Amino acid sequence: MVTCYPSTPKKLLMTFGMFLGGASIFAAGVHLSYVNVAPQQARTKARNDFVKQRLKQKYGKL
Repeated sequence: MVTCYPSTPKKLLMTFGMFLGGASIFAAGVHLSYVNVAPQQARTKARNDFVKQRLKQKYGKL
């Protein structure tokens, strides 16, 4: 951000703190997203396998 006036050290420190706070919240979201990927993939695979099995029972070969 470019300003027309010199920033005070207090404002600079507050900006840096807000940036670190936002980055930490973003990092926590990324971590939770990666932690929950494997269970979601397992549920999707199980559902797909169930649907394939059900269609085979109902209609024979796919």
